[in-house]
Amino acid sequence: MAELQEFDAGGQTIRIRKNLRIPMRDGIELAADTYEGVDDKPRPALVALSPYGKELQALALTTPPQRRPSPMWDGCIEAGDIARVVAEDYVHVIGDLRGSGDSGGEHIGNYNAGGVSLGQDAYDFIEWVAAQPWCDGNVGMIGISYFGSMQVLAAAERPPHLKAIFVSGGHYDFYETTYHGGIMWFMPRAAREGRGGDSGWAFTDRVKSRMLETYSPEEIEARVAQRLADPDVAAWPNLVHVLNYPKNHEAWFDIVTNELDGPWYEERNPINLARNIDIPVYLQIDQGRGWTMDGTIELFHALQGPKKLDIGPYPPMQSRPFIEEHDKMFAWYDYWIKGIDNGIMDEPAVNVFVEGSRQRVAAAQWPPKNVEYRSLYLRPRGTLSTEPEPMGARYAAPDGFYQAPLTVTDKVEILKWETPVFAEPTEMIGTGAAHLFAEIDQPDTNFILRMWDYAPNGKRQLITTGYLKASHRELDERTTEGNPFHPHTRAVPVEPGAIEEYVLRLYPFANTFLPGHKLVVELSNNEPLADEHNALLPPDAFHLPVGRPVTHKIYRDAAHPSRLVLPFTTRTETN
Repeated sequence: MAELQEFDAGGQTIRIRKNLRIPMRDGIELAADTYEGVDDKPRPALVALSPYGKELQALALTTPPQRRPSPMWDGCIEAGDIARVVAEDYVHVIGDLRGSGDSGGEHIGNYNAGGVSLGQDAYDFIEWVAAQPWCDGNVGMIGISYFGSMQVLAAAERPPHLKAIFVSGGHYDFYETTYHGGIMWFMPRAAREGRGGDSGWAFTDRVKSRMLETYSPEEIEARVAQRLADPDVAAWPNLVHVLNYPKNHEAWFDIVTNELDGPWYEERNPINLARNIDIPVYLQIDQGRGWTMDGTIELFHALQGPKKLDIGPYPPMQSRPFIEEHDKMFAWYDYWIKGIDNGIMDEPAVNVFVEGSRQRVAAAQWPPKNVEYRSLYLRPRGTLSTEPEPMGARYAAPDGFYQAPLTVTDKVEILKWETPVFAEPTEMIGTGAAHLFAEIDQPDTNFILRMWDYAPNGKRQLITTGYLKASHRELDERTTEGNPFHPHTRAVPVEPGAIEEYVLRLYPFANTFLPGHKLVVELSNNEPLADEHNALLPPDAFHLPVGRPVTHKIYRDAAHPSRLVLPFTTRTETN
């Protein structure tokens, strides 16, 4: 029996039902709380589902929104502004996923990677909510990040009473969530283990490793030995620990032991599942964390029904509890769930905030303008030029840097190239590529490229990034000019001393370089743990450093035209 409570939210009385038990088709019960107005009438419901714990989400009633780098920011308070939801006359339903919080069952693997489909549970949850006397039979969903990704998994199952979804800040392809360009990213560990300003998953003893459930002890021992043979992994104490003691960190163990893309990640990839979605979908993402923009745009193209894509301004991290996109969300749901003709579907499908000019561009598609890919060539003395280098390597000697592992130094070596200052506004919108002709003296390294907009006063803003583990340099058939793709299905060691062309994908961005500004690119094999951009991210939002000393030579002569390929917009817009 649910416990009834009331809460005074600044003069608004909210009725709370605590600890509802919602049956799944296999007999497991999920736990949920509901929040609504005190007058007895059925309302449309907005459902939020995650493993972060419904009690944590209740802090939205008592904790003012915090932005990074506030020490009170907690990345897992993501279910939305409860008081605002109630004020807009919806029922806010917040549930714990299988194996988390107060729900029953076991959670196996990462991000729907094993056990009962989280989408299946979401279907049962939504249909149960729609049948309750306090719901009018119309259901939407709410929440960012993991909550946002759950909306896609739910919609792909096509529950009849789910009328529309609004997804902000979601992450979809789980390989690309945990390995950028083949380089392991630590922030998913933060969300699961409660590090770096994230309370973490609300798990007790009911989360299990899919690897341990699937493979024999002998196979696990061999996989662990193979991962520990990677010098990058062997040099990082937390990874050595999780590989030796997997039952302390089951969910992270599965990530560490699956460093290549393939069936493990593709089985329930939300982008693949999105082809089943024909209800209205609004996708929103902010600039500054390029891989999430990339996945959001890919998802947008896969959707089959009415859809919107909204790309917002930098910085990359929304408030917790998140509030920034509530106006858009309620306009979307008022139209599709309440039937209010507010004109939202009269607006173009794609709306993009362009950094620099601080203007919005609207169109029917992404990118919102025609683009022409042009090259900026790496030249001597740290310059970028529209003209390639005419001299050979004998006279245009390569740039280089030696990076000692972070076990013996805290200095990250960085090469830098920059354009002259721009004389007129120069707009770029889309993906890009960095073609680097490089020689290394080890079988592997990381290439991390970051592109900045430098203002005349010396202030800078990150525009986009590119990552590539050298052994993952293989390209696939999707690759076009300025839009490279890597399969990441195998690692091919580099022959030390050989000059190879490495093509980094530069994640989607939208920026106008204003007169007096300049474009600066930085190249390293690790990333600085603290700078203007990283201060806006949780402390663990960095990538696995290279665990061996590596000398890098970057060739940029007539025979090795290292360059950036960037999406310059043209004057003609498409509609």
